[in-house]
Amino acid sequence: MKHTTLGTLDVSRLGLGTMGMSAFYSGAGTDDAESIRTIRRALDLGLTFFDTAEMYGPYINEELLGRALGADRDSVVVATKGGTLKHLDDHSYGYDGRPENLRLALEGSLRRLGTDYVDLYYQHRMDPNTPIEDTAGAMAEFVAEGKIRGYGLSEAAPERIRAAHAIHPVTAVQTEYSLWTRDPEAEILPTCRELGIGFVPYSPLGHGLLTGQIRSVEDFADDD
Repeated sequence: MKHTTLGTLDVSRLGLGTMGMSAFYSGAGTDDAESIRTIRRALDLGLTFFDTAEMYGPYINEELLGRALGADRDSVVVATKGGTLKHLDDHSYGYDGRPENLRLALEGSLRRLGTDYVDLYYQHRMDPNTPIEDTAGAMAEFVAEGKIRGYGLSEAAPERIRAAHAIHPVTAVQTEYSLWTRDPEAEILPTCRELGIGFVPYSPLGHGLLTGQIRSVEDFADDD
């Protein structure tokens, strides 16, 4: 397995996103045993980069990944995300990048993952009501406290990436990117290259549509 770096993090070039094991896709959450076998198989194949988020479920995907990794947790890079659940209010879905909310989110993620640090912690979506400088400042505090090793931004525009990076270096930017989703090539990739920020593409297989498993609309489940 080839490796690369995201900031100071050494990661396998192939990572495993676990969202679909617990949320959003047909069959999600119906076979945790098979999901755990898949994660363990990924470990056997040399993958060291695993991605989850508190909103996947919500919460249950982080618990699943924590159980599956077990004693191997410290030998891999775990990425999770916060900022899309309103812990300061009623825990409903919604963008909330306030430092107090992200701290509550991170503490919950650490507990569910069964760890005392997260390697890569993303702001899951940008909160238009919270200055990115405030969010990045909170992330810098988490790094200083040893609760995260680096932070990232998911689906951020170039100006937000630059503003956050000026407060504390951004480890990675995560955006959808595949053979048929090329949008990051216009501005996001050049910004990351210029600033030395890692880029993590999500849905590189087009949500499964590039795997050959889905050949017509008839292949979708009724509830997909």
